[in-house]
Amino acid sequence: MGQRQLFCLGRALLRRSRILVLDEATASIDNATDLILQKTIRTEFADCTVITAAHRIPTVMDCTMVLSISDGKLAEYDEPTNLMKREGSLFRQLVNEYWSHSQSAESH
Repeated sequence: MGQRQLFCLGRALLRRSRILVLDEATASIDNATDLILQKTIRTEFADCTVITAAHRIPTVMDCTMVLSISDGKLAEYDEPTNLMKREGSLFRQLVNEYWSHSQSAESH
């Protein structure tokens, strides 16, 4: 699973792309491999613009900026730390929901 995504990421590494657009790049990959890929992306593309469409919360937690979309419309755009501090933030709600599901899954 995920061979096409890995191949495309490898090609971007070899080309030394300045802009990287990832659309669910690690969706077909297990969590352990996802962590390795995210570290690689952050290291190898540190001086590039990386735009990531993601549904996995850990994928975007250390991004510079997060854009949350709800019902196809821009809901918020800010640094993740600012969004986490904001009452009523969609991103904050998603993070809290993710962690509560993760913790309940671990306890079963």
